Amino acid sequence: MATEIRVPTLGESVSEATVGTWFKKVGDAIKADEPLVELETDKVTIEVPAPAAGTLSEIVAQAGETVGLGALLGQIAEGAGAAAAAPAAAEKKLEPVAAAPAAAARPATAAAPQTSTSMPPEPAAAKLIAENSLSADQIDGSGKRGQVLKGDVLAAVAKGISAPAAAEPAQVQARAPAPAEDAAREERVKMTRLRQTIARRLKDAQNTAAMLTTYNEVDMSAVMSLRSKYKDIFEKKHGVKLGFMGFFTKAVTHALKELPAVNAEIDGTEIIYKNFCHVGVAVGTDKGLVVPVVRDADQMSIAEIEKEIGRLGKAARDGALSMADMQGGTFTISNGGVYGSLMSSPILNAPQSGILGMHKIQDRPVAIGGQVVIRPMMYLALSYDHRIVDGKEAVTFLVRVKESLEDPERLVLDL
Repeated sequence: MATEIRVPTLGESVSEATVGTWFKKVGDAIKADEPLVELETDKVTIEVPAPAAGTLSEIVAQAGETVGLGALLGQIAEGAGAAAAAPAAAEKKLEPVAAAPAAAARPATAAAPQTSTSMPPEPAAAKLIAENSLSADQIDGSGKRGQVLKGDVLAAVAKGISAPAAAEPAQVQARAPAPAEDAAREERVKMTRLRQTIARRLKDAQNTAAMLTTYNEVDMSAVMSLRSKYKDIFEKKHGVKLGFMGFFTKAVTHALKELPAVNAEIDGTEIIYKNFCHVGVAVGTDKGLVVPVVRDADQMSIAEIEKEIGRLGKAARDGALSMADMQGGTFTISNGGVYGSLMSSPILNAPQSGILGMHKIQDRPVAIGGQVVIRPMMYLALSYDHRIVDGKEAVTFLVRVKESLEDPERLVLDL
């Protein structure tokens, strides 16, 4: 008896995923709960475990296909009984190939996949087709029996395909053709679903928000001295290293309480004020930028914040973040300093109204009490949505963060 492998629940507001890498081939023996296939969603990459032990008898959803909740990914046969199923599956895969010569005989301008199937586009694809005023006949379907999938529509739009009535389709092409000598040395790789989402969200933030950035600098002497003095005792007691992120997160939550507009968001013609601080911490991974969230950071001690950031950072690098880890952020901190950035203007993480950019700590000459001294300085950048946050509020917020870091006792005394 075969056991079905289906798409699990992907999390709130996530209804589909792209099939990534299959870790097993048809005919391979598998153990219960062993990772079988990777699914890429708009937010995270998850691994689907084997629901039972046996042999992988069929792979239904191939890499690159878009699948919905509960969709069939493959099947597991008991024991070695699937070995006989592999040839049958292979024959099944060969069926569309027999029709290839006939399709090749059609004119090059014909939409072959659509004329050879009666399968309508999947719902998500149909919605995108309507939004972009396209026709299904313009798009090559990569789904079963030539069905047009959401990814096919996105790819078509990226290639510059426009509505039939458009007079100048060349204006929306992604790029001009490369010279022949350069094209031969180029490599074209399909963007992952996560990278497509990152690109779309960042561009949407620029197009939607009235984004502005204000800058300041902070003398890190006090935090560095405190950290140096207590780091060994801190690690021994709490089992985690004392870094800078705990101080910055705590300083941010103090400032957010005083300037609630920076922690709010716009919903239509209304402003939603958040009486809590869920701070997102941007983490760079091999697959792209992710922003796991430290929930209720304003209720945590510095030690608790450091522990949670450590857990989230490890999960992000291991590709083990859950949907719950990624949702609900009200403000974001991005630390470009770990890569050596001296100054940058971070882009908002919509629908949030503020993001703090940290940068490299660098010894610089500064004037203190009429004397020029060398101090470890860091530039801070606050990007904010000017539709909801006024300049005075943004500048005051950044000054409050600066004051807390230059006098960290304020964080302990909640001042």
